[in-house]
Amino acid sequence: MQEPNVLVQFLPLILIFVVFYFLLIRPQQKRMKEHRDMLAAIRRGDRIVTGGGIVGTVVKVGPEDELTVEIAEGVRVKVLRSTVSGVQAKTQPVKGAQKADTEGDGDAADAADSVEAAPSAAPERKGFGRFLSRK
Repeated sequence: MQEPNVLVQFLPLILIFVVFYFLLIRPQQKRMKEHRDMLAAIRRGDRIVTGGGIVGTVVKVGPEDELTVEIAEGVRVKVLRSTVSGVQAKTQPVKGAQKADTEGDGDAADAADSVEAAPSAAPERKGFGRFLSRK
């Protein structure tokens, strides 16, 4: 009697791992990378949502991982950058801020204070997730 080949015995396990990798692990890593990039790109004037559901506007990007967020007029709280779950509206880049810095005619901080938050489009889901998130 002949023993079955070891590779044939492990082939179903290998196939299951490959399926899990492409359907679960890889998309999750991609989402984590996008979230990490989103957190790194937060700046003053962005409208954010925290993990607890608090919506506010970033007033100051503090040292390390702290953000000062205005949640109502005159009400400011400090939150950790890692607690931000999403950015509802990104601020537009300041036009001419680089020119003002090099020429010395204007103050780039004054120009940045006048920037209004513009609504951003919802991120388009790719892969299998786009079927699950339809309204």
